[in-house]
Amino acid sequence: MLRLILKSMLAVLIVALFCSALGLIWVRHHNRQLFIELQQLQRQQDNLNQEWTQLQLEQSTWAQQHRIETIAREQLQMISPEPQDIIVIRP
Repeated sequence: MLRLILKSMLAVLIVALFCSALGLIWVRHHNRQLFIELQQLQRQQDNLNQEWTQLQLEQSTWAQQHRIETIAREQLQMISPEPQDIIVIRP
């Protein structure tokens, strides 16, 4: 009787050990997948940060006063008003 109990306990322990090993394998695999995803997201973040920097540089180039004034003169035929054409309105 004692021998049967010991054998059944040993069988339960072996099954528990096997399940634990499978769980460990699954957790490590999942961990690797998450780490790969993290690296991909970090690369994507770096690329987006680089693009953002380039866009800010481009925006500062497009917004330069000289460029805006040149476009206003050439494309829109705008001119600066003469001093006598300027009217100052005070509150």
